[in-house]
Amino acid sequence: MSVLELFCAVDDFCQQFLPLLATQMVAHDRRQRQRTRSLSISEIMTLLILFHQSHYRDFKAFYTQYVCIHLRAEFPGLVSYTRFVEFMPSVLMPLCVYLRQCMGSCTGISFLDSTDVTVCHNKRISQHKVFARVATRGKTSTGWFFGFKLHLLFNERGELLNVALTPGNVDDRKPVPQMVKRLFGKIFADRGYLSKKLFAELLETFGIQLITKLKKNMPNRLMPLTDKLLLRKRAIAETIIDQLKNISQIEHSRHRSPVNFLVNLVCGLIAYCHQPKKPSLHLGNVPALMA
Repeated sequence: MSVLELFCAVDDFCQQFLPLLATQMVAHDRRQRQRTRSLSISEIMTLLILFHQSHYRDFKAFYTQYVCIHLRAEFPGLVSYTRFVEFMPSVLMPLCVYLRQCMGSCTGISFLDSTDVTVCHNKRISQHKVFARVATRGKTSTGWFFGFKLHLLFNERGELLNVALTPGNVDDRKPVPQMVKRLFGKIFADRGYLSKKLFAELLETFGIQLITKLKKNMPNRLMPLTDKLLLRKRAIAETIIDQLKNISQIEHSRHRSPVNFLVNLVCGLIAYCHQPKKPSLHLGNVPALMA
């Protein structure tokens, strides 16, 4: 997606959302100055998302070496890097709502997985201060980490359906009932989501069937061939997570503010949603598979 196309999509959203947000804001007792910024909300959001679509690994280098030199004509009201960083927390809410708008639709076949979002190296946990009260130690199949867990729901076309962020020590199964409220059909997950209680809750409350692999010490059970084949295709989750971390850059250890951490994470998810080509299973007729 080009800069112009991205800005038009973001600006169209802002023109509808910001007036609605202004009517819902609670008035403050004290009068405050409302100075007009040289950069609009849509321009700030565009630049933040654009960073995650670029090949830069550091936002400061992206802003000072690319935006301020090559995008002066597109953004005539550019400010200093320090001033722009001060603008970033103000766009967190519009970014979250825009992310919801960018998500795909449920097709009846969904995949569920989680990944760690590390905020510092394990050797620096005792010295870490930015997320000292919110991040926790957690463990995945790759080992221990300090940070958060990002829970992802997506369809067979690689489109995100829902996301959730929890501390690193939260069980993967805990946020699932809140994430699947708008879904239907079947959800395929790994053994970490194996739970009779969760299976019964999703089936009774939402009519959703949770399908996972069995542990080695559990007795075998009958399963339709299509479900077995789709369980083998669950590796698409690893591809999507790899793209989120290495292309959309949702994870790094240089955050100096929890709010800016969330801005970085949401913008990375939006950048992934805007990818023209996503990891896909190319299943063809999904209703026929679900029959």
